[in-house]
Amino acid sequence: MLPIAHFHSPFTSKFGIPRQSGIVTKLEGEIVFTPQWRSPDAIRGLEDFDYIWILWQFSKNKTVNTSTVRPPRLGGNRRMGVFATRSPFRPSNIGLSSVRISRIEWDTPCGPVIHVLGADIMDGTPILDIKPYLPFTDSHPDAKGGFTDEITWNKLEVIFPDTFKDKYSEAELNILRDILELDPRPHYQHQDERVYGMSYKDKDIHFRVSGDILTVIPD
Repeated sequence: MLPIAHFHSPFTSKFGIPRQSGIVTKLEGEIVFTPQWRSPDAIRGLEDFDYIWILWQFSKNKTVNTSTVRPPRLGGNRRMGVFATRSPFRPSNIGLSSVRISRIEWDTPCGPVIHVLGADIMDGTPILDIKPYLPFTDSHPDAKGGFTDEITWNKLEVIFPDTFKDKYSEAELNILRDILELDPRPHYQHQDERVYGMSYKDKDIHFRVSGDILTVIPD
């Protein structure tokens, strides 16, 4: 399969990316098509939809041939069948994300560009396909969520240094807070006072966690 587009996002590495699409609702990203698909005709009618499905490739992960994996939501200690999880380590490196269309730029030097919100996708990721989200068939609000129904997602309190007010706008800080409060650390690494680092918008963010408080370390 050949990519039909590539994704542009604030994340240039895997660390810190939200573990599911839609949980950081204001996180911005862009879909830029490859030259073959830069025709407005290819997305004609998409402006009438609120959400799309993105099928994409885990381009930075190795494929696995094991039948079980350790989902991060279970702390990395319990194994589940690979096809009963959304683990990024899979026999075929295909990801699936539901994102909201923010706007469509129809006339750019790169053809139409789709701006989306809520993606869990790294910068430069190849996109294999795009499909519209259909509420009447894709939404199942009463469906069981398997082992994820057992897990409570406790958010952290995030403390920024005062210097961050000069580096980021208020809107950018709110998005960064939404990302960090979900605790981007690997679930098997919860060491108090250890310094972790992530890249966001080409800037390095360093932080430590003590209990339920995440403190961003000033540069």
